[in-house]
Amino acid sequence: MDQSKIGTFIMERRKERGLTQAQLAERLNITDRAVSKWETGKSLPDSSIMLALCEILDITADQLLSGGREAKAAESAPSLPKETAGRVPRRGKRRRLALLLTGGLFTGALVCFICDTALTGGLGWSRIVAVSAGYAWAALLPWVILKRGGAAGSLLSLSVFTAPYLYSLSRLLRVRAVFAVGTAMAVLSLVFLWLIYAAFRRMGRTSRALGTACLLLAGLTASINGALYLLEAAPPPDAWNGMSVLLFLLAAAVCFTWKRGGE
Repeated sequence: MDQSKIGTFIMERRKERGLTQAQLAERLNITDRAVSKWETGKSLPDSSIMLALCEILDITADQLLSGGREAKAAESAPSLPKETAGRVPRRGKRRRLALLLTGGLFTGALVCFICDTALTGGLGWSRIVAVSAGYAWAALLPWVILKRGGAAGSLLSLSVFTAPYLYSLSRLLRVRAVFAVGTAMAVLSLVFLWLIYAAFRRMGRTSRALGTACLLLAGLTASINGALYLLEAAPPPDAWNGMSVLLFLLAAAVCFTWKRGGE
């Protein structure tokens, strides 16, 4: 294993991704001195952060440990191009998962239609199942089929389809509060979920990002408890509600004080 070659490869990929040593170090929750040691061949990345490093640099672990030799060999091999060797199987797997998700939800809804018709002579509760299955399909499909941006795609689907889903549900159940209260809770939840997504997007999969997410979850919990009380849909927040907020704050404190090794 050629440490010098690995270091040069890390430096090349870092620059191609438009990152400085300090920015890469921040996303990995380590010091820029550790990154400098890698690039000068004085040390190797710790195994605990190797996968995160590969994800940031958009490389595989094999490419990292071989100093890029695997990538060059794949590009020069006419019978097995890099695209064919790596991307097609993953694409095929995502398609199979999408078909499985679609088929499973459709089959479940169809079975409910048949059972509802056989038991009641019409379509009643099965319509609620069908609407819920369609909502789940719209929310989960981007996560399944997109290699990058799956989380953002699912959040976007939730942002678009949650209100229509709650409206349909309120009409089927004939309970207006489902739409009124549900929409308020959904808006609050989506705002915090987008903030959590932005935190991980900005900081990467680091303890700092996890700590930020815990802080946001504490805020979300407190906001939902307060909103439910103001909408007269729940009693005033009690000690148990405060305990859940406190647990998220404690988790955030642990995350902010914990660092992964990398030097």
